[in-house]
Amino acid sequence: MATEQRHEPPIRRLGRFSARSRELFQGLGAALTTPTPGAPLLAEASSRWVRLLPYVVALAFVASLLPSTVTVLINDYGVNGALAGAIATAQTVPLLLAVSRPLQAWWVIFTADVLGALALLGSDGVHADLWPWTPPVVIGYCALMVALGLRESRRALFGVWLATGTAGYVLEAFRPDGDTSVHTLLLVLSGVLLLLTSAVRARGDAQRRLVEQESINEAERSRRTLLEERARIARELHDVVAHHMSVITVQADSAPYRIPDLPDAAREEFTSIATSARESLAEMRRLLSVLRSDGSEGERAPQPGLDRVQQLVEATVRAGVPAELSLAADLGDVPQAVDLSAYRIVQEALANVVRHAPGAATRVSVRPSDDGWLTVLVVNGPGAEAGSGVERGATGTGHGLVGMRERVRLTGGSLDTGPLPDGGFRVAARLPLTADPAPDPAAYPDSEPDSEPAR
Repeated sequence: MATEQRHEPPIRRLGRFSARSRELFQGLGAALTTPTPGAPLLAEASSRWVRLLPYVVALAFVASLLPSTVTVLINDYGVNGALAGAIATAQTVPLLLAVSRPLQAWWVIFTADVLGALALLGSDGVHADLWPWTPPVVIGYCALMVALGLRESRRALFGVWLATGTAGYVLEAFRPDGDTSVHTLLLVLSGVLLLLTSAVRARGDAQRRLVEQESINEAERSRRTLLEERARIARELHDVVAHHMSVITVQADSAPYRIPDLPDAAREEFTSIATSARESLAEMRRLLSVLRSDGSEGERAPQPGLDRVQQLVEATVRAGVPAELSLAADLGDVPQAVDLSAYRIVQEALANVVRHAPGAATRVSVRPSDDGWLTVLVVNGPGAEAGSGVERGATGTGHGLVGMRERVRLTGGSLDTGPLPDGGFRVAARLPLTADPAPDPAAYPDSEPDSEPAR
């Protein structure tokens, strides 16, 4: 069964076309009366002379076009001197305004150009042969189009071009006999200049947005790096805390068997302690499962400590870095969190040397102090070879200085990192060996900015 085709009545189609046309012209009118906010041309340049360049160019146009316009109007078109001066001033001086407010300048110059063309109707100059725009008008209008194209929206530019063409074709109807029409030339030149300058502005806007997006991405990347490193440290410290909680559980469970004649109240208290410890362990396991929600598997090997720093230095030497270790014979009772953090700091610092300064002489020092602090120092000289050592076996666990800083902050210590005058690099950390160490007047300030590239 054939479907019946419905034809829209012509009156309705005409009404819809009329509504769309009205919306288009309303949009163009709004664009022509609403300047795009912004700074003057080249206002973002770092050099003061570059920022002043648009004003110098505009002043040069005014200085050259103003007298030439007066001369052409008087000599070629026979316009009265006072009227010629007023028209020339209105057609050229607003070019100075075009540097910062090009749309307002266009309204003034466009009106002056149209009024100037009407004033030429009564001229009787013997050399008047161009209509409706004089040569200085064409030059000044083209300069104005450059300023407009670099600032205003495409809809406003289209409105300017449409108004220019409309005015030219309307004035063409009054062209005196024998005059040569130049409105088509101005229409083509203005259209080309508007297209080129708007394309340049669009490209600049796209590059600016790209830079802004890269800055946002870099900030997000830094934040993600920090969160990943914190999660990594939390996973590593889980084993340390879980060990202590397990010891508490075992001691509480075995207390009734180890201590004879223990009162019933004490037995109940130890039972409550063991129960709370088991619940804490269960909560820690659930927390660890959240930290590993990305599907990563936990490490099966025990967490390393300072007892493995010697192996770490030997592996670095095998990677081509001449490193030497100064490790105190008796480090004393080092907390497990500090033990792990010190090892990771040395590991990451040595990995940075292999990556960024292959072949550099490196010195590693780990020593406790009498005031309850553990000093970890890794100093390397300038690299002896060019190129990266990533392929040479450099193995780190985190994100360079970000990971070091987080580990030091976690233990309540201090960190100092930075380049040396000879081209080397220095990493110095102080970690507390006790819960309440003595104040350290020589503590290294943690002044490294978060934006510092990870080494």
